[in-house]
Amino acid sequence: MSDLRNKNALITGSSSGIGADIAIAFAKAGINVGLTYNRNFEKAQIILEKCREFGVKAELYKVELSNPQEVFGLMEKFLEDFKTIDILVNNAGGALKIPAGEFEDIPYEYWESQINLNLNAAAYCAQYAVRNMKQNNIQGAIINISSVHGTVTWVKRKFIPYCAAKSGLDMFTKALGVEVAPYGIRVNGIAPGFIATDATKRYSEEQVKKFTDHIPAGILGCTDDIVNMTLYLAQPENNRFIVGQTFHVDGGQSVTGMIVSMKEEFEKL
Repeated sequence: MSDLRNKNALITGSSSGIGADIAIAFAKAGINVGLTYNRNFEKAQIILEKCREFGVKAELYKVELSNPQEVFGLMEKFLEDFKTIDILVNNAGGALKIPAGEFEDIPYEYWESQINLNLNAAAYCAQYAVRNMKQNNIQGAIINISSVHGTVTWVKRKFIPYCAAKSGLDMFTKALGVEVAPYGIRVNGIAPGFIATDATKRYSEEQVKKFTDHIPAGILGCTDDIVNMTLYLAQPENNRFIVGQTFHVDGGQSVTGMIVSMKEEFEKL
């Protein structure tokens, strides 16, 4: 394993869940980290302090990633603070607050915010990162956190723009990976399946059991499953010959079409 100490990484959406655990794991490996949050400053501050306990430089940025201007500001501030970027983890995403109605009732603003958050923000961050890596001859890594829903659709209307954005993110990973591979910049992605986090606590035990029964691995994923793959992709010797790939870490969900088979259960949510 190569020495990642003193490398600089930005992890978006890192105040909780998968992003927070990636940030802590990076700090434990000696990587300086930039963290972003939107609403919950208290939780973000806790993660920031945990990262700093490992003796690395860690900074926190408040940003609304569905707003392109704020994304540009984030990247400019990060590069002002850290000067260079070695690793970018585009982790931020989500379905936000779902408006009422069917597909034909989706407000333009909601659709636009979903595409901005789940696709455009990753592209804008990557643009700044690639420019900085080229200028400083850094053979860095860009890791896009996608979703099983980039491959397998969700049965509820609320996920139509989310699925479209994540599928776009997967293709962006392929295209950018090919574009920057000659510079030694490694672009790949991870598509999590059902990962147990604080956010999944809204489901009842009965619902979780039914979900788990339809996952071939017979278990829910945990944040460590994604963290371990992220660390793997951050290591240059691990993926020097891997270009533009999105790895499904989903217990087999994308292979079996588990989401469609659970139509009745998901429609109750």
